[in-house]
Amino acid sequence: MSSQESYIPVYAIIRVRGTVNCPYDVNYTLKLLRLHKKYHCTLYPATLPGLKNMLLKASGWITWGEVNKETLILLLKERGRIPGNRKLTDEYVDRHFAKYGVKGGISALADAILQGKIYLHKVEHLIKPVFRLHPPRGGFKGTIKRPYSQGGELGYRGPAINELLIKMI
Repeated sequence: MSSQESYIPVYAIIRVRGTVNCPYDVNYTLKLLRLHKKYHCTLYPATLPGLKNMLLKASGWITWGEVNKETLILLLKERGRIPGNRKLTDEYVDRHFAKYGVKGGISALADAILQGKIYLHKVEHLIKPVFRLHPPRGGFKGTIKRPYSQGGELGYRGPAINELLIKMI
C-alpha cells in the first residue's frame, strides 16, 4: 500500500467574486470559510461535517476542488504565511510542527495535511489558514457568473482546481 492511497481529499476553496450584491446568508457562509476577499484561498478536508452544504450555499461566489500534493507544496512555499506575515520556511516547519510528528520541511507538512493529521484551521497560531492569491495569469477561461460545468468558473471543478491554482500562485 503506497502513501498515496492513505490521502483524504482536501478541498482548495477559492473566492472568485467580490462582495457586491452578495446576499447576507452567503456572505456569512463565506466568512465562516474565512474567504473575506476576492482571490483568497483556504484548505479544508472534504470529510469535515457540514462543509458540503456550506460550499453549495456559496457556490455562486467560489470554486473548489481536490488539491494534489505538488500543487499544495507550491502553494505552501510561495503563498504560505506565518504570524507576523513572514514566509513559511522549512526550518519553521521543522521547529514548530515537530509536536505533530512533521519532520522534513514543507513537503512533510503537505503530506500531513493530505493525510488528515493536520488541519490548517486548527493550527492557525502556527500558520495562517488563508492564502492570498493573484488574479489568474492569462485570465479565467470562462465567465465568473456561470458554473464550471456550463463553461464558467464557479462551483465544483474537481482536480482541475490545480491548474487554476498554479495560474494564481
